[in-house]
Amino acid sequence: MYEPDRAQFSVASVDVTILLPCLNEIQALPHCLANAHAALRRIEAQYGFTGEILVSDNGSTDGSQALALSLGARVEPVPVRGYGAALIAGCHAARGRFILMGDADGSYDFNDGVAMIGKLAEGSALCMGSRFDGGISPGAMPWKNRHIGNPLLTGMLNLFFRSGINDAHCGLRAIRKESFQRLRLSGTGMEFASEMVIKAALLKLPISQVPAKLLPDLRDRAPHLRPWRDGWRHLRYLLMLAPNWLFGLPAIAAVLFGMIVLAKAAMQYFMPGSFPSVGDYWTIIGSASLTIGHLAMILTCAGQVYALHSGYREPGRASRTVARIATLENALIGGLTSMAAGAGVLALVYIQWVERNYGMADSIFLPILGTLLLTIGIQTVMGGFFLAILGGHEAQFLAATTSRADRAVSERTDQLFPVTPGR
Repeated sequence: MYEPDRAQFSVASVDVTILLPCLNEIQALPHCLANAHAALRRIEAQYGFTGEILVSDNGSTDGSQALALSLGARVEPVPVRGYGAALIAGCHAARGRFILMGDADGSYDFNDGVAMIGKLAEGSALCMGSRFDGGISPGAMPWKNRHIGNPLLTGMLNLFFRSGINDAHCGLRAIRKESFQRLRLSGTGMEFASEMVIKAALLKLPISQVPAKLLPDLRDRAPHLRPWRDGWRHLRYLLMLAPNWLFGLPAIAAVLFGMIVLAKAAMQYFMPGSFPSVGDYWTIIGSASLTIGHLAMILTCAGQVYALHSGYREPGRASRTVARIATLENALIGGLTSMAAGAGVLALVYIQWVERNYGMADSIFLPILGTLLLTIGIQTVMGGFFLAILGGHEAQFLAATTSRADRAVSERTDQLFPVTPGR
């Protein structure tokens, strides 16, 4: 594996790092690095900030590393393949307080990033480029990406996380180094682009946006991007970071539907003829719906506990309220009570069966009700232990996460590292 000569570079920190992920980009690198140098000169002239260029190399075999070194860049080898892996490693290796990242294929003008550095200097934690505001050159973006993929995924991201931007997948973006460290990003592929915006929005970090042009790339080979594969990776990441949408809404719908069906079945059982008939099949379906909804609610809570415990979501007022009652002991009490009630109902079913001389019952409502209560009780007990494990092996699921998040409020990145333009 290629190892750059690091002795030629100073270890002193700088204000700005321009970061380029690279995999066999020898054809476009001369243009990109010249453009990055021009952007650094403008940044220094406008803000008085010093800078460096860092190429995060993902295992190039075409000599990109040596070329980058010869053109005044620092090279960081990254053995783990993937767009996100290259950028994460590059951000960790960056010496600048501000990191401006853009693709090494000539599709972005790093001069558009000068305004992004200004936004970071003014207090933004993350500044995104908008290709839809800056302009997309003919042939620079496939129609399905421009008119379907990007608008759909960005729309979903804004719906789920309220980021307030119109281009969540622009490759030209800038972030404060301490903000990057706080986000604890992990996506190794193209989903990294969504992950950065989502986690910044969840932590309520200040996000801004400036126009950025998209130009035709300078490569004579196919791009690394695979629209359908990478689109699915973005979509699944959106869903995995939005448990309220992935599990919560289906849970509410399933529980409401199940309760309505079972309420009708109960009225029919206890007051025959007082309500339109609900058949046995519908009673079974209603019970199944309620069971699925209950399980989905547990998964919703698990997603929230994991997000809070991992540090990429902050608790709100509702989370703090729930934290006082969401304990393993309460889950056990509720679950065991439901199990006992279910066992009691099934015992009644058995007694009635004996009294009928083991004959068939007219309704399956009571057996369904007893089985439902028993099932929900078991799920509640098991779910309680699962949430306690996710919560850091604490009986109070959200205790550690809420207290840690409360401490983090005083450590917001824009307060930790106040920056003013100029030196």
